[in-house]
Amino acid sequence: MISSAYKSLYVFFNLCPSGVRTNYLLIAQFLITGQKFQLFELKPAPQNCLHTIHKAYKLGSIMKVFCGRANPTTGSVEWLEEDENYDYHQEIARSCYADMLHDKDRNVKYYQGIRAAVNRVKERGEKAIVLDIGTGTGLLSMMAVTAGADFCYAIEVFTPMAIAAVKIVEKNGFSDKIKVINKHSTEVTVGPDGDMQCRANILITELFDTELIGEGALPSYEHAHKYLVQEGGEAVPHRARVYAQLVESKRMWSWNKLFPVHIQAEDDEKIIVFPSEIENCPGVPSVYDIQLNQVPQSDFTVLSDVVTMFSVDFSKQVNSSSTYYTAKLEPIKSGMAQVILSWWDVDMDPSGTIKCTMAPSWIQPISNDVQWRDHWMQCVYFLPNEEPVFQGENVYLTAYRDEYSVWYKLQKARNEEDKKDAYVGSPLCSCQAHLLWNRPRFGELNDQNRTNQYIQALMTVLEKDSICLCISDGSLLPLLAQYLGAEKVFTVENSAVSHCLMEKIFKANHVADKIKIIEKRPELLTASDLEDKKVSVLIGEPFFTTSLLPWHNLYFLYARTAVAAHLTNSVTVLPQSASLYMMVVEFKDLWRIRSPCGTCEGFDVHIMDDMIKNSLNFRESKEAEPHPLWEYPCKSLSDPQEVMTFDFRLTVPQHTLSTDGSVNLLRPGKSHGAVLWMEYHLTADISVSTGLVQISDEKGNCKWNPHCKQAVYFFSSALEPETLTDFPSAITYAINFNPKTGEIAMSFKPLS
Repeated sequence: MISSAYKSLYVFFNLCPSGVRTNYLLIAQFLITGQKFQLFELKPAPQNCLHTIHKAYKLGSIMKVFCGRANPTTGSVEWLEEDENYDYHQEIARSCYADMLHDKDRNVKYYQGIRAAVNRVKERGEKAIVLDIGTGTGLLSMMAVTAGADFCYAIEVFTPMAIAAVKIVEKNGFSDKIKVINKHSTEVTVGPDGDMQCRANILITELFDTELIGEGALPSYEHAHKYLVQEGGEAVPHRARVYAQLVESKRMWSWNKLFPVHIQAEDDEKIIVFPSEIENCPGVPSVYDIQLNQVPQSDFTVLSDVVTMFSVDFSKQVNSSSTYYTAKLEPIKSGMAQVILSWWDVDMDPSGTIKCTMAPSWIQPISNDVQWRDHWMQCVYFLPNEEPVFQGENVYLTAYRDEYSVWYKLQKARNEEDKKDAYVGSPLCSCQAHLLWNRPRFGELNDQNRTNQYIQALMTVLEKDSICLCISDGSLLPLLAQYLGAEKVFTVENSAVSHCLMEKIFKANHVADKIKIIEKRPELLTASDLEDKKVSVLIGEPFFTTSLLPWHNLYFLYARTAVAAHLTNSVTVLPQSASLYMMVVEFKDLWRIRSPCGTCEGFDVHIMDDMIKNSLNFRESKEAEPHPLWEYPCKSLSDPQEVMTFDFRLTVPQHTLSTDGSVNLLRPGKSHGAVLWMEYHLTADISVSTGLVQISDEKGNCKWNPHCKQAVYFFSSALEPETLTDFPSAITYAINFNPKTGEIAMSFKPLS
């Protein structure tokens, strides 16, 4: 689970005004790691509440928070007064608590491991004193007491969660044996006057993320063994192992490197190339965590067997210091080593008979019913550069780690000097592309089919005397326009990072003198910036790094309005319009992240359900949330329906746009929610969808654009367990676009 501080810093970098963004990049990275430059690519949780700076002040006796938000749609910075618990509500509403409570495999394995640990302590004639770090709901502590533990100290640093844990423990009748301590574990004291009367002899934790160590598990364990736990005590989990597999995958490699772009115009073919600085850049060290089961096995070639890279014994003193581990691989197939697939498992007991694994489905026995979970997924790591490997010729894979992250390096057979190689620090992006674009954006830029649609559209609108202005963040459209014959091309890059990056790309393609980069916000453009020329063709993908929800890229409409004075009366705008589409779906699994749990392994956690519901009602339940649906299978229950259109040939409308209606449900199923996406009409007959690609079969299984996140609006009524058997015949909707704020509000209601 990502802390609110991490999320705020991520949002601060990605969503604050571009002029501020560059200046604060180093500061944000330093604050996240606490000690060095390092970029974390986190999945952002907040949406329209894109707070950048908080200032607290008192109004009477009520504490308020003054939140600065960079509006991703309008581009303006807004300062709004929020309740002092605003950040808490966001943390809870976007947390993974519900997902974890629905993780049956995790819960059962923990319960089995806890019972076994308590029994081992009792067999030694000792009292079972438990320390539960990161207790959350108090579930694992309640399991321990039920298993026979004499007393539990449950540590929870997040205050609202600690308060909820106290209530849940009391409701389940364990208040006399569980003490909830609202502190970070490193602040807990032991002694007659301390938080704990004595050291524990059973350590229970759930401090893991997809990368295992990304939530600070290692320093927490290190401190606990030094100060809070008896030597020789039990630990649940007992140990963890991290696995790796070497693969070749053009698709995954396209998430980290840029491929040449081919431009076929009439009988002439040109190629966009990228500077060697980008080609040789190692990228950023952050893991790309995905639902690996949703990547078809045809999209990668396995080059090695699975190897254990390292293990951690949680029952002994843990060392969190930076280190590295090397494993010898004998490639089972020749190919280009590009990507490391990784996951972990934990043994809940010393013998390893109680195991919980994150392995993808193709690794697990066919008989296994693979547990779906979103709080722990699988890791994709990119090697600094692709390396050829040959079947039967050994190579050496090294995993480096610090307290919070892991990265990899591949070497050929090493001599004795190589074996003395010291620890290598995490890779840093030197080309700036990995700082400007995230992994899906790399994939999008490498999608030649998508690029071809823009080429075809540009060929229909460009003339030899066309004066083009591009408004998008770090787009290749200026290059396409120049290659396709535009007289002059201008491009707006409103940050120093994107300006510098695009300048390098233009120079590599020998067009730096033909494309003028203007580092300004659109509303600040002057006639002299455009060399006193009027723009005859305004182009955009549109793509903006500040966008989270599909309609945030409507910033293009606001930018188009801002530059209206610089456009000819007969200006051509590409795309000429955008449509908002909506479709009702049934999710295979994603619904679990918002579904109440009720009881978990026999324990009443309704208080947690109510807490999440209250935080969602604070604001979040009235909004859609972004999800990359290619990772989350669903089937359509209705046809896709166009619900709103935005004409980019016109300026921002003066009045609210409203639409309402209903969609008939064509297939039986549980209406978990509505999916919304944008479709951009480049010309009258060429469109690019950011959402649905196709409904692939009669059952309604959907294929989604893999480069974009779609918006999901969960129907709260469909997520309640007692209503999951209700099948409405239609869903009514009401959708409003407020041009002043750029926000889209929506409501849905099932009809029987």
